[in-house]
Amino acid sequence: MNHVSYEEWVKYVNNEINDNVREVYDDHLYSCDQCLELYLQAVTELESSLPVLSNADDFTNLVMADVSQVKKKLPEKQAPFYQRTSFHYIVAAAMTLLFMTSGVFQSITKYAGAVETPSIDESPPSMTEEIMNKTFAWIDTFEIKNREANK
Repeated sequence: MNHVSYEEWVKYVNNEINDNVREVYDDHLYSCDQCLELYLQAVTELESSLPVLSNADDFTNLVMADVSQVKKKLPEKQAPFYQRTSFHYIVAAAMTLLFMTSGVFQSITKYAGAVETPSIDESPPSMTEEIMNKTFAWIDTFEIKNREANK
């Protein structure tokens, strides 16, 4: 859409245009910063001629009441079927049945058994290592007994 002239925005502010054109201008204001600036200039210039609210709180309450009534009247939009939880459960159950009947789970158990068994075989320590470990342990206990006796 082409940009709206300043004179048209003055007519818009003074409510001198029909409802169809007003809707088009409303939509255009959301997407065009240049026209929004012109609209704000028109509102600022014509601010003194616009009606003054005698009680702003009552006006706000009336608007909020109308908004809540409109909200109650609007039907709730339901999510598409593929975004519902029940759809996801059904898909998961169908995939489980498919995997069970095709034997995928049986082939996985073969790999799981290989993962569970350790791949590194630890050999028992040699006789020399055992003798050295026992000797160090015996020396450590001998040193502990000497410390306790000296105290």
